[in-house]
Amino acid sequence: MAGMTSPVLDFWFDFASTYSYPAAMRIGALAEGAGVRVRFRPFLLGPIFKAQGWTTSPFNLFPAKGRHMWRDLERLCAGLELPFRRPEPFPQSSLTAARVALTGLDHGWGEDFCRAVFQAEFGEGRRIDDTDTIADILSELQIEPEPALAATQSDEIKTRLRAQTTRAEELGLFGAPSFTTADGELFWGNDRLEQALKWAKTQMGQDQVGARVL
Repeated sequence: MAGMTSPVLDFWFDFASTYSYPAAMRIGALAEGAGVRVRFRPFLLGPIFKAQGWTTSPFNLFPAKGRHMWRDLERLCAGLELPFRRPEPFPQSSLTAARVALTGLDHGWGEDFCRAVFQAEFGEGRRIDDTDTIADILSELQIEPEPALAATQSDEIKTRLRAQTTRAEELGLFGAPSFTTADGELFWGNDRLEQALKWAKTQMGQDQVGARVL
């Protein structure tokens, strides 16, 4: 129908986030099936954790929770037929990867890059805080590494990532993955992805009905 647009879901993630891995690998096909357009929103959890008084991941701060998470993630990945290898150390700095992702999202290869980073980190146990790993990922995607990595040092990209992290805080995000809808609903966790997609689609339908009534 002319004038109709697809519902939108914002996918907020940090590359160091364990459960963001399965979410990133699932969201494309699920969103396509639901008729929802997804916007990838890389951000940094570090400043948000710091505001809560945490100096590292809560999975490190609370060992019992951490042990459960790693086993849960292992089971989850097995069920999804995703490769899994626990990265060491954990967490790793995601700063460079997030900056490269922003560049890639501007040029059409960002989503593929994001999935490749997650698979390298949690599927292969590679160090994403190593620029050589990021360069290898870019090369595997047939992207010239040098310009992409050089862009991470630009004031524009640095400012955009800070702004995206600030926006995440303003929206009330406290962890990743998180999903936000056009009407301001927040869903947290890989296990809330389907619910978030359904909400985004339902809300869009309600908005269109309201518009016709008006």
